[in-house]
Amino acid sequence: MNPLIATALTLSLAASAHAGGEPTKHNIVDTAVAAGQFETLAAALGAAGLVDTLKGDGPFTVFAPTDEAFAKIPQSTLESLLQPKNRDRLANILKYHIVAGRVFAADAINASSAPALQKDRLDFGIRGGSLRVNDA
Repeated sequence: MNPLIATALTLSLAASAHAGGEPTKHNIVDTAVAAGQFETLAAALGAAGLVDTLKGDGPFTVFAPTDEAFAKIPQSTLESLLQPKNRDRLANILKYHIVAGRVFAADAINASSAPALQKDRLDFGIRGGSLRVNDA
């Protein structure tokens, strides 16, 4: 199993109102940066060339590894993945954590799986009262 999915939470496109009362859409990248616990993910998305994709037409759901999850990966491995020569490999790993469309917990439980942008399927289930993604 991919080590990045070990600690995951879901970020979806969110809408909020600005001063004029009109809703404004915040994309996943902006939401992740604002949360403060996805700095490594934001850097990885940039290194993989996926920022424009996730800022584009959505919605997307990202089963987003936190900085704590990235800390479980050996530093040398992470540094290697962030190098330009490994851009495609990193993009493939990150796409494994992204689903086109909104996937809420209730939907995931009922759907049992969803296709990742990387083309593999993410399997959903319940264990110990918690939603699991590929048993993580």
